[in-house]
Amino acid sequence: MATKKTVYEKLCDLAGNLWWSWQPDVTQIFHLIDPDKWSELNHNPVLLLKEYSPEQLDKKLSSLSLHSRVNVAYRRWQEYMERSETWGSTNATILGHRCAAYFSAEFGIHESLHIYSGGLGVLAGDHLKSASDLGLPLVAVGLFYGEGYFSQHIDKEGWQQESYTEAKTRNLPISPALTPDGKPVSISVSTRSGEIFAKVWRIDVGRVNLYLLDTDVPENSEEDRNLTARLYGGDQRTRIRQEIMLGIGGVRALEAIGIEPSVIHMNEGHSAFAPLERVRNRMHEDGFSFDDALRDVASACVFTTHTPVPAGHDRFDAGLLEEHVGPLGDQLGLDHHALMSLGRVDPQNEGESFCMTVLAFKLSRLANAVSNLHGVVSRRMWASLWPWRSEEEIPIGHITNGVHMPTWLAAPMRVIYDRVLPTKWYYRTGEADVWAGIEEISPGDLWETHQALKNRLIQFSRDLLVKQAQRRGTSDTEIGHLSTALNPDALLIGFARRFAPYKRADLVMKDMDNFLKIIEDSDRPVQFVFAGKAHPADERGKQIIQRIFKLTQEPPFRGKIVLLEDYDINLGRHLVQGVDVWLNNPRRPLEASGTSGQKVVLNGGLNCSILDGWWAEAFDGSNGFAIGEGRTHVNQEIQDDRDGLNLMKVLKEEVIPLYYRRNEDDLPLGWIHRMKRAIRTLGWRFNADRMVMDYAEKMYLPAAGGLSSQIKGDSSL
Repeated sequence: MATKKTVYEKLCDLAGNLWWSWQPDVTQIFHLIDPDKWSELNHNPVLLLKEYSPEQLDKKLSSLSLHSRVNVAYRRWQEYMERSETWGSTNATILGHRCAAYFSAEFGIHESLHIYSGGLGVLAGDHLKSASDLGLPLVAVGLFYGEGYFSQHIDKEGWQQESYTEAKTRNLPISPALTPDGKPVSISVSTRSGEIFAKVWRIDVGRVNLYLLDTDVPENSEEDRNLTARLYGGDQRTRIRQEIMLGIGGVRALEAIGIEPSVIHMNEGHSAFAPLERVRNRMHEDGFSFDDALRDVASACVFTTHTPVPAGHDRFDAGLLEEHVGPLGDQLGLDHHALMSLGRVDPQNEGESFCMTVLAFKLSRLANAVSNLHGVVSRRMWASLWPWRSEEEIPIGHITNGVHMPTWLAAPMRVIYDRVLPTKWYYRTGEADVWAGIEEISPGDLWETHQALKNRLIQFSRDLLVKQAQRRGTSDTEIGHLSTALNPDALLIGFARRFAPYKRADLVMKDMDNFLKIIEDSDRPVQFVFAGKAHPADERGKQIIQRIFKLTQEPPFRGKIVLLEDYDINLGRHLVQGVDVWLNNPRRPLEASGTSGQKVVLNGGLNCSILDGWWAEAFDGSNGFAIGEGRTHVNQEIQDDRDGLNLMKVLKEEVIPLYYRRNEDDLPLGWIHRMKRAIRTLGWRFNADRMVMDYAEKMYLPAAGGLSSQIKGDSSL
């Protein structure tokens, strides 16, 4: 007979599975135990529970009357994990025999787990969460970065400063991955300069297991022990060594664990060496020739490309490739030229470097971009891989990104949804008809809920601004001003993302005279909150940050424009739940998809965006605002000037007037109508459940051989 678990043990079990991270009622339990400590520990329940002995915690829970809430949460988690009737159990049954394996260089699941840098990682995290909710048989493979991505601080001169903090695995919901006979998994990958070893960690994300390779082991040299220390750190040599560990090492890790996936999904080209390792296995175990093994493996591989900028695709010179992949090439029976040709658009061009994206395309038979427009751009960009096809026939489709609703939906908004949507609507968020009840929301309820979330964001921002200023040694007078920054009654526009130059964070400042006018308008005031990191090597991105920082210090803009440091999942959550308008003005067509604006939609915010990425297929004229008409100019300077004018025009003629047009109850009914329209038309479409279902039906099942019928042309290279 099993021993009954104590409440302390139940909380430890809950903390050990990241399912809690998208369950507001569970996170609230941890918050209530010690609100200050919960915030100080970056919302890490493993660390929080270490602050208490079982007896101390039991006493604390009793004083807060939380015992029953813990029991309910634990029972819900058990029911979730054991539920057999899911979307996946009905619609993706073949994967129950051999699952899909999702490879990604980063995973953004929660702010306490620093193995992500931005959108790509957060998308991957949302993919895992929705796969778990849908009951889709899937495992994930990545790298464990001991120092993660950098923390950002802005100095007195406005320059971004980077720092790194080592993560201790004992303080994370992580455990060693085990072989079928219960031993810790250890793998290695051979290079010309020696063998690189890695241990493997396991993280539970609901029903999905995430396996992370870690090279910080005694068998490695000091260089290789630090190989997985930082995400996107180091030079090209570091990058290719990370990518052989992710791809080749990742396949070997799954094999050691006893998992033989039916599908390999490469999320970007970082993991494109994985299919080569599968080819080696088929040749070694089944006696296939290289060509036959490649044909067999490629049919079970799918590839998602995210980068519409040629410079954003990893490329390696012949020397680096030979040093690191040469031993695998030997086992594949490939000489150096043949190995290099796998990553070249033109196999005969000896001057062409080795491109991981090219390799991924050649070793997969199903490939997708991440929005409709990005599909067009990708087919044009990679048309030379299929010179015998017209551009429209290039075999790159698209599955538009979506976001995981339970992760990004504010708890007060969920209360409203529960009132107007069908029972257990959260199991069917990817279905259009489920969202019809949004029209029944009372305008007053929606507006007041949004205002409460906006006030929460403003207070959160003020606290951050004060902490930032104190660290920089700012005067008490200035700190006093910052403690009252941002006006809850003024239109609040948010801009938060990577500060890559093409995202043009300072576009709204292109016409400073008009910008100053809308900021200083006392009748219809406008304010901006900015956040985002520039890559450590991106000097232009850092200059944009500095420009915005210096503007925040000038009297006309002080308290009306703020810059928040260290953009992460937690800061992002507050921003997308509290802003009135989400501003997005990339240089079209360089935004592959973008997902932050989709998170805003769920919480009643409106998008004001260039018609790029997901917004190009989402905007219908009344569910947000469009900057321009979706045109581009061959001259980049002219395009920037034109977009700057269009941005100011839409703000002055559409956004600001609609926000301040109020009825006798001070409700902006036209604005609220647009909020409801956005949620109703976009909530189901740009949703990670819909996205993962699309991947399962259009990518995984065909690759696993699970379709009852399929007729298509040959897309092989």
